[in-house]
Amino acid sequence: MATTTRQELSGVNEPERGDLLASVGRRRFLAGLGASAVALAAGDALAQGKGAAPPSTVTSPPRDFGPNGAPNVYFWDPDVLAVDPSFNGLAQPNAPIQRLWTGALWAEGPAWNSVGRFLVWSDIPNNRQMRWIEDDGHVSVFRMPSNNSNGNTFDFQGRQISCEHLTRRVVRYELDGSITVLADSVKGKRLNSPNDAAPHPDGSIWFTDPPYAAQLYEGTPDPAGKEQPARQTQ
Repeated sequence: MATTTRQELSGVNEPERGDLLASVGRRRFLAGLGASAVALAAGDALAQGKGAAPPSTVTSPPRDFGPNGAPNVYFWDPDVLAVDPSFNGLAQPNAPIQRLWTGALWAEGPAWNSVGRFLVWSDIPNNRQMRWIEDDGHVSVFRMPSNNSNGNTFDFQGRQISCEHLTRRVVRYELDGSITVLADSVKGKRLNSPNDAAPHPDGSIWFTDPPYAAQLYEGTPDPAGKEQPARQTQ
């Protein structure tokens, strides 16, 4: 027959009964903690088995980023997310995300010209550069062919710098329209596939050269048996 703790202690004097009750209470408390820990561990295991879903970056309700979308009056655009909080200091207030144009097969390398007030970018597979003009929002072909350019930038003299995949070189378009080749090889070996560039105030140009050349359909791979080893160039 099952008995309660108090029934079991009915023949024990009062001081001893209090000590025993406290001891039984502690044991039950610890047993309860153990059961809770097991339950929590089981829940964690189930959650890990399902996998944690990454946070969504889709605005709810979905937002229209097109030119006919509702005006964004936020001081900070809520869809500009900084992985590192230190980048929040670089965000521009009252500059909402807006889709300017569609039609590229693969758009890359946007570069803003603050003097001409226009944006240039590459449409790599289509072998052209496009330009958006601030005055009226007009988009047109800026340069074609572009040697399958990727990254673009402007130096401190307003000259455009482009990284070309087809020719595997970094070029500068002079103000008179002529082209100056800044780099196409290192120590006698051709560049791989210049990707992005940035000007330095001292006049130098920093650029990346990842090993894409033998993989890109818009590049010119090395002949079979003469592939260059993968390397990074700056």
